[in-house]
Amino acid sequence: MAWVWLIIGGCFEVGFTTCLRFVDGFRNLPWTLAFLVSVALSMGLLELASRSIAMGTAYAVWGGIGAIGTVIVGMIWFGEPSTPIRIALILAIVACIAGLKLSAGH
Repeated sequence: MAWVWLIIGGCFEVGFTTCLRFVDGFRNLPWTLAFLVSVALSMGLLELASRSIAMGTAYAVWGGIGAIGTVIVGMIWFGEPSTPIRIALILAIVACIAGLKLSAGH
């Protein structure tokens, strides 16, 4: 179950990084509240997962999910470049995350 919490926490990381685009110096209240809720859930789920998963592994996977998700959100919804090198680097991050999970033994 820890891996499920970790993946969900990583998704909330994508949520809070996406919200940052709209908080407008934390003056936009709805987006600021969404940011704060997403941060709290993301960090809480990371902490919960790290009770059973090695902290270094949990943090690397959580951060990787957030990074990959944020890049994908940027490409799909904000018109950021989707060049072959960016796609290759995303796949490299995915391979590293898979390697961490496989080597963790949980």
